[in-house]
Amino acid sequence: MSFILVLIIVIIVIILASIKQINQYERGIKFTFGKFTKIMNPGWNIVLPIFQSYRKVDIRTKAVDVPEQDAITKDNVSVRINAVIYYKIFDSSKAVLEVENFYFAVGQLAQTTMRNAVGSVSLDELLSEREKISSEICNIIDKATDPWGIEVENVELKDIALPEEMKRVIARVAEAEREKEAVITKAKGEVEASENLAKAASLMSTTPGAMHLRTLSTLSDISGDKSNTIIFALPVEVLKSFESKTIKEEDIDKVINKLKTK
Repeated sequence: MSFILVLIIVIIVIILASIKQINQYERGIKFTFGKFTKIMNPGWNIVLPIFQSYRKVDIRTKAVDVPEQDAITKDNVSVRINAVIYYKIFDSSKAVLEVENFYFAVGQLAQTTMRNAVGSVSLDELLSEREKISSEICNIIDKATDPWGIEVENVELKDIALPEEMKRVIARVAEAEREKEAVITKAKGEVEASENLAKAASLMSTTPGAMHLRTLSTLSDISGDKSNTIIFALPVEVLKSFESKTIKEEDIDKVINKLKTK
């Protein structure tokens, strides 16, 4: 009787020890006598001690911080870059059977791919087309990790560090570009101003009294000035108004001769 009781207890312990829980975000890889048997889904699964073993695999999206890497661009500029890779496992059996440590393997593959990608572009392309380069790195890594049952969802270049000398060169180039834009803008403004002045002059020359009104407006604007002396040019219309009243030199001579005869 005691033997049966002990046997029952042993069986119960073995059964309890055989029950393995797989969480929703995990998958279990079962081995029987060292051979891959099946992928265990979430819930309770039976794994017989001694004969069978299993390994859990987390299938959630993982973020891997790629350490800062030294690289040389196509135009021989030394830079330091780092990135973040987002990937997830779509086939947990391959992630266990095809690669020893998929986490380490993905990180090493990302470092190599980043250096190669930077070496194939110039510095200007690296700075201006970061998203495009990130997409290319993502595609290369995703293709290489596909046999491991890993899908690379995204790659983001976090930081691109330049040498101090190159930073100064870029700053000078940017300053030169700003000065160039300022000169062009100023020249365009002067052209527009000269065109407007020409139109205004043409309009005032063909409109009677326009110059006189403009002079009065100017005097009104400067009347509040504390200056004691104001010098301004008389409009042409004002000078013309005196033309009819100007005494000719011949008329003056006639008047003088008449006075002498008297």
